[in-house]
Amino acid sequence: MIGQWKPRSVGTINDVSPMTLLAIQNLSRAFGSTQALADASLTIDRGEIVALMGANGAGKSTLVSILSGIHQPDSGGITWNGEAYRANSPAEATAQGVVTVHQSTDVVGAAGLSVADALLLHQFVDGRQPFFLSKRSVRRKAAAILDEIGFDLPLERDFGELGAADRQMVAIARALSNKAQLLILDEPTASLSTREAQRLYEIVLRLKARGMGILYISHRTADLDALADRVVVLRGGRNVGAFTRPIDFDAAIETMIGRSLNTARPQRREQLGSKRLELRGMQLLAGSVPFDLTLRAGEVVAVTGVLGAGKSRLLSTIFGIERPATGEMLLDDAPYRPATPADAIARGVVMAAADRHRSSLMPADWPGESIAATISLPHLGRWYPSGLLLSGRERREGEKAIKRLGIKASGAGASVWSLSGGNQQKVVLARWEAEPSRLLLLDEPFQGVDVGARQDIIAAIRAHGDRATLIATSDPEEALEVADRVLVMEHHSLKDAAFAAADQNRNEEYA
Repeated sequence: MIGQWKPRSVGTINDVSPMTLLAIQNLSRAFGSTQALADASLTIDRGEIVALMGANGAGKSTLVSILSGIHQPDSGGITWNGEAYRANSPAEATAQGVVTVHQSTDVVGAAGLSVADALLLHQFVDGRQPFFLSKRSVRRKAAAILDEIGFDLPLERDFGELGAADRQMVAIARALSNKAQLLILDEPTASLSTREAQRLYEIVLRLKARGMGILYISHRTADLDALADRVVVLRGGRNVGAFTRPIDFDAAIETMIGRSLNTARPQRREQLGSKRLELRGMQLLAGSVPFDLTLRAGEVVAVTGVLGAGKSRLLSTIFGIERPATGEMLLDDAPYRPATPADAIARGVVMAAADRHRSSLMPADWPGESIAATISLPHLGRWYPSGLLLSGRERREGEKAIKRLGIKASGAGASVWSLSGGNQQKVVLARWEAEPSRLLLLDEPFQGVDVGARQDIIAAIRAHGDRATLIATSDPEEALEVADRVLVMEHHSLKDAAFAAADQNRNEEYA
């Protein structure tokens, strides 16, 4: 049974008070036969943090795209500071004080630009900076932006060398330099460690204290518990619930997914097979403490730890991208030391990297950006040894994946870029489900994935009794939710402390 909740008005234009910054009433938008928003309503006051929850495809992104000037509503009204609001582009939205920081930071900067350049890039584009500007002046202006919001970033470092957390910080800092009145944050902690997330919380609360309105979109209840004054829940493009502090997250999540959480918990596997992967005396970096690791067939092991602890490097080493300083690897009791990812794949070791947009998906409007082609890409040599591509096999594999993983798409020919984040991640997983594998490596597989899609992905991961799975995640709750066993990594070494997820008295966060 869906949890009980006390309704609180989500706010309408008729309810606007002098403190109301943004008021949305009965907003609707359809894309062809798909009704993305249906009479959605929302208000945000000055100095208020409103969290928006919803499964992938619930309408969150459409609502944000309308506020950001990317799309226009079919019907409904928006007021901004008491007057009618309309933005025909992100630049127009920004000029009015509505600034969005998206989960993907690919458009924030590029390799070859310094962090200081990236912080001022938008000002160069729109002509707010003089044509000739010294490097010292750029650094001084960038430092002033960071000082104002309390960020500490390496101004001279190449933006292309930054990790996901620092790129996110650059995006937020640049957004705030636009003097925003409403800041829209879309999954801002998806790539952040716990420590980095805490820094972000402090900054967001400081902005709230200054009177800024904040629309915060996240699937992580830790974020919402730390920040949200209110939670508004969308399902199927409609308002289905609103919660105020103290927020009953179980009820909010059940309202969001439309079913009880008790039906979503996976059964833990008790019987495991023989040794699948064994690491002996593994030293990821010179000077790091050597460690051992064993995974058995059918076992799901999660490695968690702060950003930079070495989780991604561990997976990259097993996949043949990095080289260990010392140590021995065995796969099914046979020596294993792949020179390249292609060698690893040939031995049945496959990997989905953390940033699916960069590592797993073809760019939009390129050949190969469909669901079917995305799944088939690493298998082309085996599926089509003569070099002649036959679309029939691709289509069949795509349709099977859609059915097996519950991918919400019009068909196997649909572009992966038309899908929500959770459905994109299902396609990435389907790529490695299309052929048998012995070891599956997943780096941050739940970034930007809602609770419903996450449960589908977990079920798919745990459905294989003969494959071992090693998952790297910065979120201990996610590790507990998916794994038979959880290990902690610090300073590129696994700590001795380990625990079986099945034996913990867990109070899972499902968002």
